Amino acid sequence: MYIPKHFEASEETGREIMQAHGWALLVSTDENGAPFCTHLALAWQDDGTPHGSLIGHLARANPHWKLFANAAQSMALFWGPHAYVSPTWYAPGAKVPTWNYVTVHAYGRPEVIDDTDQVLAVLTDLAKIYEGKEGWTLDALPPGNAAAQTRGIVAFRMTLTKVEAKTKLSQNRDMEDRTRVIAKLEASEGDDAKATAEWMKKVLS
Repeated sequence: MYIPKHFEASEETGREIMQAHGWALLVSTDENGAPFCTHLALAWQDDGTPHGSLIGHLARANPHWKLFANAAQSMALFWGPHAYVSPTWYAPGAKVPTWNYVTVHAYGRPEVIDDTDQVLAVLTDLAKIYEGKEGWTLDALPPGNAAAQTRGIVAFRMTLTKVEAKTKLSQNRDMEDRTRVIAKLEASEGDDAKATAEWMKKVLS
């Protein structure tokens, strides 16, 4: 990913983005080098390795998982908040539109999880993340049903080899322009715009 120095973010920030915005795009390549993409939920976990790992699952009917045996790395793309920035928000001058955004590219080689108990552990972890402590769990299913349903999916773990984080949040503008953009985004009706403003304030601080 192209990351100018002033938009470069730490790996810690990348983990924060991945944990807060788990809806991702997993990209792998086939034997001809052509990309194959799947939109799915992924969860970052601290597994003791230098960059952590991602867990998730695909429909078994999705041929994407068959590419995991290839030597080529896969990439998981995470989107954080993003918003259009109008040049009319800046102080007067010859200025142009742009887009502010937060994103992460995480690289690794996915490995299929075959053991049913480990697959159920992946599903349990994902449910805890997205349901919360008091939400739905696998225990709500009839006995044996969860294990039976795992036959329709393929769970995997992707140990990460590299994490790139980018926060393009007007760091190349002067302070007056940045504060003007924040004010406009905060006054917007869109949730993404408001969240982008919060990220801009976080970077400023």
